[in-house]
Amino acid sequence: MKRSEKAVRIAAMLEEFYPETPVPLDHDNDFQLLVAVLMSAQTTDLKVNQVTPALFSKAPTPEAMVKLPVEVILQDIRQVGLAPTKARNIHRLSELLVERHGGVVPQTFEELEDLPGVGHKTAGVVMAQAFDVPAFPIDTHIHRLAARWGLSNDTNVERTERDLKAIFPKNIWNKLHLQIIFFGREYCPARGHDLTQCPICSWTATKKRIAQEKKR
Repeated sequence: MKRSEKAVRIAAMLEEFYPETPVPLDHDNDFQLLVAVLMSAQTTDLKVNQVTPALFSKAPTPEAMVKLPVEVILQDIRQVGLAPTKARNIHRLSELLVERHGGVVPQTFEELEDLPGVGHKTAGVVMAQAFDVPAFPIDTHIHRLAARWGLSNDTNVERTERDLKAIFPKNIWNKLHLQIIFFGREYCPARGHDLTQCPICSWTATKKRIAQEKKR
């Protein structure tokens, strides 16, 4: 089956599985979403949602966050991975939002990626979920499933992003990237997964891929 044919069928199946795609990270404004996405690197969304209420109650805006010492930010987010670095980045990006952007989260990839701790994936999530700009942020679930489904060759996330953007219509990227994440969490874990029993892997994965996964 051609990749383009797989893509059509996968998109239809995921739409049946997940017709609604709520944003996984709790937030009340664009700034809080940016901070939450930054914190989610190497940390589960569940953990981020557990720690952000205390932080956002103190500092719901960049202007308020700047007034918090880094040590206070760190105390609130200590449970997330790489907390010391993230605390410094959250404080510094808040300063830059106030200094450069009038306290408003910018709406371009370039300006977002110029902020401390904001890489391409984080910028993509914010552009997609806050501003509804078509993006295809690649997390570990999407990278893994794209390889299992034969949609990309598993070399790196940049290649995976290019491959998926090439075969899926632009108007569904924002919803589809969340649908794939939800599917990966619920049906397609990294370890101990029987590809032959998976609703999608069972017909998309090659015999070679199935054999490779069984050896893990």
